Amino acid sequence: MTWIKICGITNLEDALTAVEAGADALGFVFYEKSPRKIDVEKAREIVKKLPARVEKVGVFLDPDAARISEIVLQVQLTAVQLHGKLSDELWRELQSGVEWAGSTKVILAIPGDTLKDGGVFVGELARKRLFAILVDSRSNGATGGTGTTFDWEATRGMVQGISLSVPVIVAGGLTPWNVGQAIRLFQPFGVDVASGVEARPGKKDPAKVRAFVSAVRATGKVA
Repeated sequence: MTWIKICGITNLEDALTAVEAGADALGFVFYEKSPRKIDVEKAREIVKKLPARVEKVGVFLDPDAARISEIVLQVQLTAVQLHGKLSDELWRELQSGVEWAGSTKVILAIPGDTLKDGGVFVGELARKRLFAILVDSRSNGATGGTGTTFDWEATRGMVQGISLSVPVIVAGGLTPWNVGQAIRLFQPFGVDVASGVEARPGKKDPAKVRAFVSAVRATGKVA
């Protein structure tokens, strides 16, 4: 069954709607310039009210190792999603197997358009630490939450190749109407959506959230 993450959660109502719809994970964005940013205390209060089965994922851009550790501990995140440049310190921690807050999972995000230029290299030690690689879209220099897709046809083979060694999560421009196509094309471990189920940036549309989850589950039954 395809793993589903609803990202850009900013309030408890949206979090509970996503959980009720059947999401496996919720994403909390800790990036100041994002319209979906959330402060640490608010995220902590939401996480306290979520079922244990749901992954609580902190999303970071150009992350700092100390800051990640601090937020993971305060919010009680179960996973971190890393976008942008990884500092030398963070990369060493990732490769050496250092874990934040016990068993925190690591999702490494890469722009899908870079795969057309030959893919991505992940060292063996780092690969052992990864829960998954998230392939996202990039628009005007921004990665994640852009509402646009990357070139699915041009990257299909590379994405499938990566998935032979690391689980792949497909993101970028997904909606209730195209997620089934993405699943059939890539056969990914999971899918991730933010803008595609919003009423406006930072506020989810309950009907779209439910439709997205239903579309994923329906595709899984016929795949």
